[in-house]
Amino acid sequence: LNTTNPYFYHEKTVRDFIDKKIEQLSLEDCSEPFHVADLDDVYKKHLTWSENLPRVKPFYAVKCNNTPAIIRTLSALGTGFDCASKAEIELALSLGATPDRIIFAHTTKPESHIKFARTRGVQMMTFDNQDELSKIAHCHPSAKLVLRIAVDDSSSLRRLNSKFGACPAAAGKLLRRAGELGLDVVGVSFHVGCMCNDTRNFPLKFEEIAATINVALDEFFPPECGVQIIAEPGRYFVESAFTLAVNVIGKRAMMEEAAEQNRGDENIPERVMMYYVNDGVFGSLSFLINDPASGCVLPYLQKAAEGGERRYRSVIWGPTCDSIDKLTDSCLLPELQVGEWLLFDNTGAYTVCLATDFNGFEKAHIFSRSERRLFQSRSVRAHIKRAVFAACDQSQTRKNPPEHCIQ
Repeated sequence: LNTTNPYFYHEKTVRDFIDKKIEQLSLEDCSEPFHVADLDDVYKKHLTWSENLPRVKPFYAVKCNNTPAIIRTLSALGTGFDCASKAEIELALSLGATPDRIIFAHTTKPESHIKFARTRGVQMMTFDNQDELSKIAHCHPSAKLVLRIAVDDSSSLRRLNSKFGACPAAAGKLLRRAGELGLDVVGVSFHVGCMCNDTRNFPLKFEEIAATINVALDEFFPPECGVQIIAEPGRYFVESAFTLAVNVIGKRAMMEEAAEQNRGDENIPERVMMYYVNDGVFGSLSFLINDPASGCVLPYLQKAAEGGERRYRSVIWGPTCDSIDKLTDSCLLPELQVGEWLLFDNTGAYTVCLATDFNGFEKAHIFSRSERRLFQSRSVRAHIKRAVFAACDQSQTRKNPPEHCIQ
């Protein structure tokens, strides 16, 4: 793979970029899976947030996708960062974040990580129990603390309050203990869980959500009260920014007796196609088994099929030797050939950060792209471009360049 240019301005669409990249890879006799990170999509999400939630400062959840190009872009745009560990703090700081734009948002932290935050000037961190207060008092007594409380997350597909968050009834006791230890509690936080499916409480459109939030903020926390409001979005910024391209490395045709087609007096078994691709649930697509909402995510053809071409029920497997490595068994596709490509949209959240090299299969490479015209702010554009190239200059002596340096 060509790894010389980390930041590629491309005047065409993401699909055009993917087609061109596949063409380049074929010339290099390479068919490894890859992601395309659309930095324009991240930038558009930033603009939408700024325009609709001007009083709420986003602190991007690094755990959602720690691709350096994403972190650098968001840092250049002024975003804060929600970090859950020493490594995430170090990553954010190395890619342009300042300590005042980081919240150590984990309620149960190793003492060594708390001490690291102190040495790097990171002040804001969360807690939800007395033992954590004692650790912080010992390791970082000047920290600015945020009490995480448990709220109703029964409408969410991934519930978190069984593990994190203090019962509201215990908040008073925790605040008194913090006072006894001389600690400074500056705020409160909560998490309603991931992928809330109660549309009665959460309108579908971001603009509608923002309008509801703004009304509540103005009523309960008017601007003159001096309260700073932050949020910790992850999926919002990156889920739709990534597209995954996988290559068909094998195929089998099966005859399914249970799904016979009745043709006159004959019962002809239905043909079922099985394809094997070079990324799967142990790589970029772990969300297919870990994420309850992922059932509707299906691959599509890189090259559009002809209108009259027959389609078959298709089972798609990942590359590993584990039978759990199945991407789908419910999609209709024309017959594919080994070497063809399939695409998955919306693969930016909890994918690259959870990928493994199980069975020795490489993790998918990441290519970043952007259209120059979408970055209207010259200073922001220059900052992002300079920052990303600077990181690559520093990595030239390394054997393997960082992900954002792969082009």
